[in-house]
Amino acid sequence: MRRSSAASKKKSDSITSSTTDLFRSGPSKATSKEMDRIDHLFNQYANTSSNLIDPEGIEELCSNLEVPHTDIRILMLAWKMKAEKQGYFTQEEWRRGLKALRADTLSKLKKALPELEKEVRRQSNFADFYAYAFRYCLTEEKQKSIDIETICQLLDIVMGSTFRAQVDYFVEYLKIQNDYKVINMDQWMGFYRFCNEISFPEMTEYNPELAWPLVLDSFVEWISEKQA
Repeated sequence: MRRSSAASKKKSDSITSSTTDLFRSGPSKATSKEMDRIDHLFNQYANTSSNLIDPEGIEELCSNLEVPHTDIRILMLAWKMKAEKQGYFTQEEWRRGLKALRADTLSKLKKALPELEKEVRRQSNFADFYAYAFRYCLTEEKQKSIDIETICQLLDIVMGSTFRAQVDYFVEYLKIQNDYKVINMDQWMGFYRFCNEISFPEMTEYNPELAWPLVLDSFVEWISEKQA
């Protein structure tokens, strides 16, 4: 009887062990398959010689997603991937972004874009995204600033839908002024702060004595003259 009991216990332990292994291997197998599908999707758009999704690949991706390549959601996708180089996605970046979005097919990625936009537009995320948009446009090594024309386009894409009036006025000002040929990160973030803290077009809270970038002092002065 003792031997039978021992054998029974051994069999029970074996079943328990097998069940545990099944549960352990289940998620990892699923994750592996998901990553295979993500990689397969990457390979559809990647340049085979560089193993990168390059501007041409991104354009094809946008076409398949039925989204213009200038759409803010593509920039949001780059933010989600933490893509470092404008117009290029590495396989690691692609994996990071699509895994986070739980999108291992084109249709899932397409469905994920509206939720991604909601995520980015949360106040807790948008400042980070806004700063990322500037860094993403620094295409040269050791580049610290961006030309006015590009800044105007970027402002329209990133902030246009939220702060239309402020963006329109600031873009108009940047295009006619002659003091600034480029905008740096401090000035870029200053405009974000301006939009969030200063009522517009009244601007009664604006105090030039506080630590605002000079370009914003000049901008406020220009608007005040227009309104006079």
